[in-house]
Amino acid sequence: MNLFTLQQEVLSKERRRCFLPNISWGCLHRSAEVAKEQSLDNLWLAQILFDLGGVQFGNFTVSESAVSSPVFINPKVLISNPTALRVASKLVQQEINLAQSLRRPRVHPFTIVAGVPVGGLLLASAYSLETNTPLIYARIRPEGTGTRGIEGKFTRGDTVLIIDDLITSGSSVLETAALLEESSLKVKDVIVLIDREHGAPERLRHHGYNVMSILKLDVMLNHYMSKGLISEETYRICADYLHSKRGENTNFLGNNN
Repeated sequence: MNLFTLQQEVLSKERRRCFLPNISWGCLHRSAEVAKEQSLDNLWLAQILFDLGGVQFGNFTVSESAVSSPVFINPKVLISNPTALRVASKLVQQEINLAQSLRRPRVHPFTIVAGVPVGGLLLASAYSLETNTPLIYARIRPEGTGTRGIEGKFTRGDTVLIIDDLITSGSSVLETAALLEESSLKVKDVIVLIDREHGAPERLRHHGYNVMSILKLDVMLNHYMSKGLISEETYRICADYLHSKRGENTNFLGNNN
């Protein structure tokens, strides 16, 4: 079953069950149109994130590396829409399958997945259920009665694929990878749902990790602009912000070569 057929099937079930009372049928219709036009690719994801309120514009401090950001992205809203969460996990699966099918595979074989808390763990859980791939939880810091360590069974020497929902600087991924490697696990590849394009893939590559993303911020912005969902001024402000971050990344890489 391809992704478009899957989306149509699940949406049909939702209509019968009134599964999403808080989302207008207009939103679902727009998302379905995007899916039809793009064969349920990353633009469908960009649209449903917007419809669910997971993309906001203003002035936000996202992290130390994203101060005064004009756009805030919260992929965790996907958990309130099982259809969207399942499609997101399918998109991850599709990207991995494609990368592994190349003559020179872009993803190494792996036996376990690990999600970066918190959003990455939610997405990794969905992927694990969808593909029947074992999941482990890397607890970077003590929480409640849980000490720093790994939840779940694994074998020393196993190769782990790290999954995250959003990447900015890549620091959380590096912390997760370090903990996994401390436990004699191998980390070679990382897949993220959304890359904010703050230079994380380049930084992680510098540490020996390959990064793939399903969706990039500039693609999202172009989609919203083309659909009339944001103004030209908002688009320009966000584009200028991205341009400045790319410049910072170029300087960072130049200083570390």
